[in-house]
Amino acid sequence: MRKNPLSCIFFLIGLVIILFVVATLFNLIFKTLFLNMEGFRDILNDPAVISSIWLTMYTSFLATLIAMVLGIPLAYVLARHDFFGKQIIESFIDIPVIIPHTVAGIALFSLLMKRGAIGGFFESIGIVFQDSMWGIVAAMLFVSYPFFVNAAKDGFASVNPNLEKVARTLGASQSHAFFHVTLPLSVRHIVSGAIMSWARGVSEFGAVVVIAYYPMIASTLILYRFNTGGLAESQPIAVLLIIMCFITFLAFRLASKKKW
Repeated sequence: MRKNPLSCIFFLIGLVIILFVVATLFNLIFKTLFLNMEGFRDILNDPAVISSIWLTMYTSFLATLIAMVLGIPLAYVLARHDFFGKQIIESFIDIPVIIPHTVAGIALFSLLMKRGAIGGFFESIGIVFQDSMWGIVAAMLFVSYPFFVNAAKDGFASVNPNLEKVARTLGASQSHAFFHVTLPLSVRHIVSGAIMSWARGVSEFGAVVVIAYYPMIASTLILYRFNTGGLAESQPIAVLLIIMCFITFLAFRLASKKKW
């Protein structure tokens, strides 16, 4: 890059946004860990804080798992076949990315509340979405699944279809060719999509707070503590969530670099 002045200029321009992000996070972490360490130690022993963070991690994991189970078949079909209405389906996949998430929350609440279009049915079989863990999972799934489906679709599209045909000519069934040829070759994209889907679920607030204010996930608790106790109450929780997310995200990223 030293021999390419244009690349150096572009790098310096792009560095502005990186510095903006780093400065924002560093300011928050510095004020908490160095100027309010006692408050940070207190939240480590606060059952409500620990419970909200683990609930956030767990529900986002469930949402990602559901996105993978339902998204892999859909992504494969979209990557391998052209059919009438394909672009419409792809547009619907991306809708959760572009609409305000409070709007998504209202839509989900209208559908899944106890008197909603299908909420009553699920309640009859013991699954309640309104103010429950399953409501949180539904909201996280709604806003995060596009990231997984699009990544998995790109992965399947990158695999040469002729490899499946070769496997079929050697006697493999269609499902065997998929699970032993196409899926393994797409695993990097799938893992990357799962990481982004999980991260998006963890960061969700708008849709969750509408359909399931309780039990509180971390972002909801942070807002509640901010409204009742200001920055002194909310900053330590925010820093703890940042640390937990960074460690988890880094672990996932390192795992995705593994040679499969």
